[in-house]
Amino acid sequence: MPEDSQSPLTPPVFHILLSLTDGPLHGYAVMKRVEAESGIRMGPGTVYGSLQRLTEAGWVRESNEAPGGDARRGSAFELTEAGTEALRHEAWRITRLARMEPVRTLVRGLRA
Repeated sequence: MPEDSQSPLTPPVFHILLSLTDGPLHGYAVMKRVEAESGIRMGPGTVYGSLQRLTEAGWVRESNEAPGGDARRGSAFELTEAGTEALRHEAWRITRLARMEPVRTLVRGLRA
């Protein structure tokens, strides 16, 4: 995991943070949302290990809200301001890369 919000994020970290932008989720819901939105399958070890490291880094925190009102499902997680800033920076970095002419040329070649 990056040491600060200015370093590139790994794909699992990016997708986990992105899954939390609409509000708190339990780990299993994070796993399902990442798969639904990106097509990337992450196992429980990846998701829960990443959530633990993100919590330790201060980018995610355990939420007092239980999504769906079900407190029995374990901890729910939510983005912190630091996590939102890291995600915002990564989205900006990806957008900037996508606008580079060499990348645009490569993408045009994929459409054929």
